[in-house]
Amino acid sequence: MGQYSIGADSQQPADQLPWFHIVTLLTQLTDAAEREWYAGQTVQQGWSRTTLSLNIKNRLHLRQGAAVTNFKARLPAPDSALAHDTLKDPYLFDFLGLGDDAHEREIESGLIRHITRFLLELGAGFAFVGRQFRLEVVGDEFFIDLLFYHTRLKCYVVVELKATAFKPEHAGQLNFYLAAVDAQVKAPDDKPTIGLLLCKQQNRLVAEYALSGIEKPIGVAEYQLLRDLPPMLEQSLPSIADIEAELAGDMTGESDTPPAFERPDA
Repeated sequence: MGQYSIGADSQQPADQLPWFHIVTLLTQLTDAAEREWYAGQTVQQGWSRTTLSLNIKNRLHLRQGAAVTNFKARLPAPDSALAHDTLKDPYLFDFLGLGDDAHEREIESGLIRHITRFLLELGAGFAFVGRQFRLEVVGDEFFIDLLFYHTRLKCYVVVELKATAFKPEHAGQLNFYLAAVDAQVKAPDDKPTIGLLLCKQQNRLVAEYALSGIEKPIGVAEYQLLRDLPPMLEQSLPSIADIEAELAGDMTGESDTPPAFERPDA
């Protein structure tokens, strides 16, 4: 494949990509730097052509690594950089078919119904563990919205949904959940649990201030339920059913995300 190039100085990534991936990069992108980024990510993450095309349409290069986090101060250098790059902002949940007035439980239920598409939006390495994951602390019950395990970070990831703007007290609640998961669920060889707080809106400066005083590693990002798309682009996009059907086929062969595994005992 060495004879194919996707940019002026971009021979190396193309050497490792199938021809139809290269065609996708050439036909869907005009900027050489963007082609380089998507080519590198495709090689690194093992994206199928369907996933590559979807990530280009969703402008992933503008969202990857954009969440507000305290990872640099709370995780060792190699882990903090990888964890930071794993999160994005905003997360796109337009595949749920919900309006902006949707409640947290509606969004949570929709994400579970569309778990394949949700895992794709989260990114490579996320494995689903449980919804409303139960924790017990001194006789009191607490329930985590969504619990994942990240196979590359080697840690649990607690995801909390808030159908409101970010508030500093949200970070405090998530900090408590992370401490409980570290104490009750995390294995000795697992790395520290990280948290992802998904809010309808967030003020980056408020989030930065709130996370600076939090002990556990937490990221804060927005989610979007609706997007305004140009009519021609909207018509060209495949339906959610088509996307999920093709992704399901990818996951039975070449998979972009690890399969879900059984929820461990709390």
